[in-house]
Amino acid sequence: MGTPKGERRRAELVAAAAALLRSGGFDAVRHRAVAERAGLPLSSTTYYFDSLDDLITAAAERTSRDELAEGHAQLDALGPGQPDTAEIVELVIDQLLGPESRDGGLDAVLLRYERLVGAGRRPYLAPLMRSLRPELDALLADVFRRIGRPLEPDALRDLVFLVDGAVISALIEADPDPRAAAREVLLRVL
Repeated sequence: MGTPKGERRRAELVAAAAALLRSGGFDAVRHRAVAERAGLPLSSTTYYFDSLDDLITAAAERTSRDELAEGHAQLDALGPGQPDTAEIVELVIDQLLGPESRDGGLDAVLLRYERLVGAGRRPYLAPLMRSLRPELDALLADVFRRIGRPLEPDALRDLVFLVDGAVISALIEADPDPRAAAREVLLRVL
């Protein structure tokens, strides 16, 4: 696996698994589906990964890191000066609900929250999720500092809890636009 070809194949499998995770949740990440999406033999998934859990972990990490990188890029793209509150709210919502929620409505948010809640049912993902949370918190803290509203860690967590609660309520009610619920609560608090 230390060869360039081996590293490339492993990366292709992770990318395929991450795409399946984003589009179909944990149930979509199966050895056969990943191999087919990557255009590689089925045996490659077990050659490069000790188990399906290892493959799912790599996919979850790739997905999360890609989302964090996109959030940093969005923040950098705002340019100098103090950004509009509406822009900041959308950036925060992208981080919490996923950028797909801009156009995907209910289904995109449901998929995102199923993925997050589903991680709790997979104990092997707990170390990864614990290591990624501070990175998300740091990005969100940077966002709020950018608008001159720095938040203490507890206040930041409370804000995330508030948004999550609004979104869960919207999902329970089958609101076709749970992102609007998140936007409304954020605008009210800010």
